[in-house]
Amino acid sequence: MNTKNLVLMALLVGIGATLYVIIPGINGGMKPDFMLTMMFIGILLFPTFKETFLLSLATGVLSGLFSTFPGGFVPNIIDKAVTGFLFLIIVFVLRHVAQKVAVTISLVAIGTIISGSTFLTMALLLTEIPINFFALFVTVVLPATALNTIAFAIIFPIVSKLLKRSSFKTAISHA
Repeated sequence: MNTKNLVLMALLVGIGATLYVIIPGINGGMKPDFMLTMMFIGILLFPTFKETFLLSLATGVLSGLFSTFPGGFVPNIIDKAVTGFLFLIIVFVLRHVAQKVAVTISLVAIGTIISGSTFLTMALLLTEIPINFFALFVTVVLPATALNTIAFAIIFPIVSKLLKRSSFKTAISHA
């Protein structure tokens, strides 16, 4: 893991944190998680265990700190860890087609659904807040999936083109 890659991952997490903070909460304080979108971009750029661990941990802690959902700190950390590694496994399994834009967009949609489901399940198990899983899934997770997928579809091609022109050694720049 070199310094340039760490800086790029930090920039992605920072941009995600900024977007996360400025987006207002909906339906009980939950909000679309653009940090998740940036985490997915980071995992696609650096598909290794170490980088995924770092991205998941940083994203989980920051999401938890900025969470407007009551008791959302621990569920956010667990959610990002589970989602990050499941996303990495899916990327490994689909590595031959994972660089195609349509496939990566689908992976982000699946990853966001995994993340939302994991977060709601952990929040239900770890907090004493009465949570209607299905209602929150439909009113928060599905719209967040749509927003994250659209954001990814806009941001990822831009990042990919910039990295192909730079000296960064990523999975994209070698594709």
